[in-house]
Amino acid sequence: MEKVHNLVKKQREYFQTGETKNLSFRISNLKKLKLAIKKYENQIIEALNKELNKSAFESYATEIGLVYEEINQAVKYLRKWDKPEKVKTPITHFGSSSYIYREPYGLTLIISPWNYPFQLALAPLIGAISAGNCAIIKPSELTPNVSQVIRELIEESFDDEYIAVVEGGVDESTALLQERFDYIFFTGSIPVGKKVYEAAAKFLTPVTLELGGKSPAIVHKDANLQLAAKRIVWGKYLNAGQTCIAPDFLIVHKIVKNKLIEYIKSYIQSFYGPDASNNENYARIVNERHFDRLTVFLEDGRILSGGRTNRDKLFIEPTVIDQINRELPIMQEEIFGPLLPIIEYEELTEMIKTVKEQPKPLALYFFSQDKDLQNEIIDKIPFGGGCINDTVYHFASPNLPFGGIGKSGMGSYHGKSSFELFSHKKSILKQTTLFDLPFRYHSTKNALKKVKFFLK
Repeated sequence: MEKVHNLVKKQREYFQTGETKNLSFRISNLKKLKLAIKKYENQIIEALNKELNKSAFESYATEIGLVYEEINQAVKYLRKWDKPEKVKTPITHFGSSSYIYREPYGLTLIISPWNYPFQLALAPLIGAISAGNCAIIKPSELTPNVSQVIRELIEESFDDEYIAVVEGGVDESTALLQERFDYIFFTGSIPVGKKVYEAAAKFLTPVTLELGGKSPAIVHKDANLQLAAKRIVWGKYLNAGQTCIAPDFLIVHKIVKNKLIEYIKSYIQSFYGPDASNNENYARIVNERHFDRLTVFLEDGRILSGGRTNRDKLFIEPTVIDQINRELPIMQEEIFGPLLPIIEYEELTEMIKTVKEQPKPLALYFFSQDKDLQNEIIDKIPFGGGCINDTVYHFASPNLPFGGIGKSGMGSYHGKSSFELFSHKKSILKQTTLFDLPFRYHSTKNALKKVKFFLK
């Protein structure tokens, strides 16, 4: 606790120097971060392979490459984002002008998860740097190899008074949350998110919570079934289903259900072969505890495809499960694994009503050719974000703010939204001294009448 306290004190003192607010300083350190990642690229890929059996392709596509894209966009547009924004001034303020300035919060804490341990630690850091903050990163203790690489990368590139990494488990997280930060960014589970929120409340610290939930993929009867199956399989079994925005369960129209299932089984075979345990591109479950939690769900419904497991290798086969109802255990919590339960529906209106009765999901995916139905889903069902006729892909766009709503989280980031998230908007009115409007003062003759004229 003393070590953490001293680190927080050191960063707060450094932030007070004002150096981190310098625009050239921020851009320079974003470039420095990118060079450091390039230097450590092989170590990052090796660590991800050790932790989750991620292939080099998946590690680059879903972790390293996304971080590069975020840095590139920040470096390119930061000068534009950082300019004071002039806004309209009402006639009641005649003679003045109105501006919004962005300023950093100060000392920020980034708590990252284990499922995408590199990307979800570094992407928020880019926002923190861009806005001019200091930052402490707390990587997940469940992926110690990646945490070590992140620490080495950061320590080699930055002084700890500016950016630091605190490794460890619950004790270190607890020590950090007992300190006063100016902003906290957390990605992880809902139960832990609640604890972070509670700790932040003691200091009235603003937070971003990137959580999860049961994100549905809905396939209507007019969908392109073959393409829908291909994109659902890709999004569901990426990282062995350990993705917060993976399709958690499938809702499919009764008329096309059997045909869609056949396509899904075909693409599982195409992507991972007859035995996914031999496929180097198929990830593993992070640890025994999560493995055991997932295998309990295999007792629900009827397995149509997959279902094989190996605890020693933390392997669970891509699995499709039918005869599912909402009362079964598999439907009571986020699955976060390679199990795809299927629920059928007949009436779209009834299906929409049922989905709306559940907590607001982080993502939703709707497959249909009908634009009116697409708009109806977007309009009637609240969710964090999602795709029409695709899955997961919206997360990779730096131009789309990413975040949850309700139980799936609060706050959104990526691209400019990351800069905005880690910036306080300071509103400034610049008033003229050439004249003074008299109607604002109560001592003015007929003051009430004049005020009503302007503010009617």
